[in-house]
Amino acid sequence: MPRRRKRDLIIRGFSKLLKEDKLKIVAELMDNQLETIELLKSFWHSDQSKQKIFDEFSENTISNFYIPYGVAPNVIVNNINYLVPLVIEESSVVAAASSSARFWFDHGGFNAEVVDVEKIGQVHFLWSGKIQHLEPLLEKLYARLRHATRHLTMNMEARGGGIIRFELIDFTDKVSDYYQLKVAFNTVDSMGANFINSCLEEFAQELQHFFREEESLKDEERQCEIIMSILSNYTPNCLVKTWVECDFSELDGMDESLTGEQFARKFQLAVHIAEIDVYRATTHNKGIFNGIDAVAIATGNDFRAIEAAGHTYAARDGSYKSLSHVDLSEGKFRYELELPMALGTVGGLTSLHPLAKHSLKMLGNPTANELMMIAAAIGLANNFAAVRSLVTKGIQIGHMKMHLLNILNHFEATNEEKEKAVAYFVENKVSFANVSQFLANLRKNG
Repeated sequence: MPRRRKRDLIIRGFSKLLKEDKLKIVAELMDNQLETIELLKSFWHSDQSKQKIFDEFSENTISNFYIPYGVAPNVIVNNINYLVPLVIEESSVVAAASSSARFWFDHGGFNAEVVDVEKIGQVHFLWSGKIQHLEPLLEKLYARLRHATRHLTMNMEARGGGIIRFELIDFTDKVSDYYQLKVAFNTVDSMGANFINSCLEEFAQELQHFFREEESLKDEERQCEIIMSILSNYTPNCLVKTWVECDFSELDGMDESLTGEQFARKFQLAVHIAEIDVYRATTHNKGIFNGIDAVAIATGNDFRAIEAAGHTYAARDGSYKSLSHVDLSEGKFRYELELPMALGTVGGLTSLHPLAKHSLKMLGNPTANELMMIAAAIGLANNFAAVRSLVTKGIQIGHMKMHLLNILNHFEATNEEKEKAVAYFVENKVSFANVSQFLANLRKNG
């Protein structure tokens, strides 16, 4: 059992210690200290220059945590065939993406479009003056803010991005004296967090100068108190849409007991349940993010920000519901996904992590817009596969077969035992108990 440190024993200056010394402190919590150090060191990269890069990605790094890097082939998005990298520990996600991609490969592939690319930043501040006196000065203020950040926005503007617009939001009905400067940005191929936050902090300083210096506000309470300046991860105007469609007849064979039209209507009902029931919607949308997150991690993007925006968008009407929707008009099955997604293909880990760079090369060095469409298509692919399984054979048959090797590894099965188990469970139900019994019988009779 690991030892617990006494509550009053504070570790001071931990971040300044050498990695070896950090390892020793961690190992001191364990009974098997040498084994702990050997385990953590065994996951260090053999190339010290690469390991140095990994160490500098984060704080207090003592080892690397490996997650499988897989690929989904045959992903057609807007008539382009992609081999899509996926970083995820759940094998059924890769299998689902690949299976869906293979089906839709023969039925037109995935269609996708970027609806808009706006990202939002906010300066939150307190001011006790009257909004009516400030409103006539807003255009003057906005021009001053643009000028003050010219040194930051020049390069972004040269690439086609920059500041889109300003908006003053009055929240004084909810919090006394509270206002918000809301700014829309286009950051082109970068996720843009550092760019946006740098601009916002300059805006905050200039805002304070403006209130102190503006002659027409001399009779007002001119103090402007900055609360904070930060981008928002909710990007409802940075939207991507993807969809698949086919005739009902092309869905024949999805299930032995259903015609293509019957399958489509059962599928539609399952999705409708996710539109009206929050419990189902949560799991339904999780299946979408299984695919999107895996692409985001593989390309060095922030999957946590993507999920936060997506879940907020799913609740934008006051209740949390499905992000995907079915349309069965005109004898066709159309399955569509729309959600906000702020991705980048330059800067951050996309440029630093060797495998993130490789992922982007494998995708043909896409623009941020193209990557948004690819990731969304993989999200829809996973969701389609999940709902298809749920309304036909059930989720567990395929899911547990994907986990068979994990269960066998848990029981430390030999390669010979694995081969026999894989052959046996082609026709038999996979469960932890069944695998345990199979191995017990095998070992008893062997």
